[in-house]
Amino acid sequence: MRIAVFGAGAWGTALALAFARGHQVVLWSRESAEIAALRADGENRRYLPGIPLPAEIELTDGLPEAAKADLHLVVTPLAGLRATARALRAAAPGTPLLWACKGLEAGTAKLPHQIVAEELGEDAPCGVLTGPSFAAEVAKGLPAAVTVAARDIDFARHWVQALHNNRLRLYANDDLVGAEVGGAVKNVMAIAAGVADGMGFGLNARAALITRGLAEITRLGVELGARRDTFMGLAGLGDLVLTCTGDLSRNRRVGLMLAEGKTLPDILAALGHVAEGVSTTHEVAALAGRLGVDMPITLAVDGVLNGTVSARDAVEQLLARDPKQE
Repeated sequence: MRIAVFGAGAWGTALALAFARGHQVVLWSRESAEIAALRADGENRRYLPGIPLPAEIELTDGLPEAAKADLHLVVTPLAGLRATARALRAAAPGTPLLWACKGLEAGTAKLPHQIVAEELGEDAPCGVLTGPSFAAEVAKGLPAAVTVAARDIDFARHWVQALHNNRLRLYANDDLVGAEVGGAVKNVMAIAAGVADGMGFGLNARAALITRGLAEITRLGVELGARRDTFMGLAGLGDLVLTCTGDLSRNRRVGLMLAEGKTLPDILAALGHVAEGVSTTHEVAALAGRLGVDMPITLAVDGVLNGTVSARDAVEQLLARDPKQE
């Protein structure tokens, strides 16, 4: 099977490496200089240094060429999903599509499946690949488990069977909204966890934050039509725990640096990667406000990111809230 991976960042490169173990893979970037560097270096030196790219992975900056595949896997930042889906509709209409983007679209608060539906149509064969998975570990072949979620459970099951290997275990789910909400909002909670860790609040506080963060994610997801049980699985709790505790988490690192008093522009410049939680937080907070969903941690993170409250004051405000039923 030929799989086209669109997006040569850390996660796109990692998935190309994972699926190249059993399939023909082409890795695409819109930046010709990036593709030239991958060819010259034999690795993704910017995002995954030290992990060789096998010669079997085809590298290209030509989208029409790459689109001639059995499966399109879009692994751009969320901001690039709409344009990529539109280009793929023109280049190879009807090709099954999976995306590994997480977040809510800036300015619209739309989930990825809503973006894809607008660009490819409501009946397009598509779904999301999501779950607890750091790119560096997947690229090294360390074991991981993720979810393929689609409204059509047969579509999800088909691609689980087709893509599953002994290093990347896949599970099928038909709660597309729940899988996407879990993947988006866990990044907001990871920023909060980074702030708490950076301020030295300890492991008890981190456990409390993860638990209450999961409650916020679940409330929002259920309001949007998701199933509650989805948030107990890989796309919910699994992804949340990994992102809030792992040292490889970019969003947690944002929180750690916020706790140090660094400015957001300096933090993003130091990261060198996209931290989706930064742009997603405001959209989640605004969406929660419109829907009347109680999300105090999200609102606190939004305040810190937009500069209306300091990290320390945001924490104090959370701790001073009236106690509620669990």
